[in-house]
Amino acid sequence: MALKIKSFSGVDAAPYVDDLARLRISVFRAFPYLYDGDPAYERGYLSTYARSEGSVFVLAFDGDTVVGAATGTPLAGETAEVKAPFLAAGLDPRLFFYFGESVLLPQYRGRGVGVAFFAGREAQAKALGLDLCTFCAVERPGDHPRRPADYVPLDAFWTKRGYRAVPELRTAFTWRDLDEAEESPKPMSFWIRDLRAG
Repeated sequence: MALKIKSFSGVDAAPYVDDLARLRISVFRAFPYLYDGDPAYERGYLSTYARSEGSVFVLAFDGDTVVGAATGTPLAGETAEVKAPFLAAGLDPRLFFYFGESVLLPQYRGRGVGVAFFAGREAQAKALGLDLCTFCAVERPGDHPRRPADYVPLDAFWTKRGYRAVPELRTAFTWRDLDEAEESPKPMSFWIRDLRAG
């Protein structure tokens, strides 16, 4: 059965919050995130995201089951830790659309869903009159003990989509890794695309 991709405004995605929480916890357990997620935290985080003005949820369905999701929202409405690098660099957050997570169950990868996730969020950016899209990615050392031997970073995929790494834009998000007793900050670096560049 072919997958269906549907976009929802933030508030319209509310019925799918539990599905998204489940996906985030499942997919983000894998390297490079190694995230030890909590359902209650996830529901709260995603509910807040759904209420954000201008946010979008791009969902992948296998029948009636949500098997993947990607989110986006105007950067101006994001948390201080996300906006701070832009403000420090003299970049106006009001000009950017920020991509949150992009999660897809492994068995559905390689079928164009990732491209559809980017296209859906870029379409929302354009609908809001924003030409600059950005997201951040966790950085893990090449010799990380939990790095799978067959791990392939997504840098080539992002570059093909027109994004470029901007290593001077950096922040840190805090979560607990699977093998950690408590939360710790994880370095994140940003990627940017100017949609006007084609």
